Amino acid sequence: MRYVALLRGINVSGKNMIKMETLRATFESLGFKNVASYINSGNLAFDAARTDDGKLAEKIHDAIQKDFGFDISVMVRSMAEIEEVVAWNPFSGQFESHKDVHVFFLNDKLTGAQESLLLEQGNENEIFAILGRHVACLLKINITDSAVGKGFIDRKLKVAATGRNWRTVQKLAEL
Repeated sequence: MRYVALLRGINVSGKNMIKMETLRATFESLGFKNVASYINSGNLAFDAARTDDGKLAEKIHDAIQKDFGFDISVMVRSMAEIEEVVAWNPFSGQFESHKDVHVFFLNDKLTGAQESLLLEQGNENEIFAILGRHVACLLKINITDSAVGKGFIDRKLKVAATGRNWRTVQKLAEL
C-alpha cells in the first residue's frame, strides 16, 4: 500500500536539517519500498504493508529520533487519503496562487468543540474547511499573520499538525 509521511519542522529556518537522501535511506532501513521525497521539507511517499497509520508514524518518529536526534511530529496518510483531500478542494476557483491555500494534516480528528473554536477564528481573510483529520485554510493574508500561522491548532486546540501549501498537496498525490 502507498503512504505519505509528512514530517513537521524538517529543514525549516536552518533547524532540524536532514538531507532527503539520508532520510530516504532511513525509510528504506525500516523496510519501506519505493521511497520518494518531494522538496526538502519532509514529504515522503513509500510502499509498506497495510498498517495503521499511527503505528507507521510512531515507527518513523522513533527512527528519526534514533538516526538524527530530532523529536518531531510525523503524520502518515494513505495515498487514497491524499487523493481524497485533493479531490475535496473546498476552495476551488476561489484562489489565484497555491500559496493562498494550506492544508493542515492533524494527528487526531477534531472534536465538535475544537471544530467550533477553529471555525470561530475564521473571517474574511482566513476561511476554514474541515475534512476528517484535515483542515484547509484559504488565506487572503500572509500565513505568518494568520491564526494557523501563529500555531492556533497546536496551542489552542492541542492537536499536533503540519501544514502544506496547495501545490505541495497536489504533488504528494503524484508521488
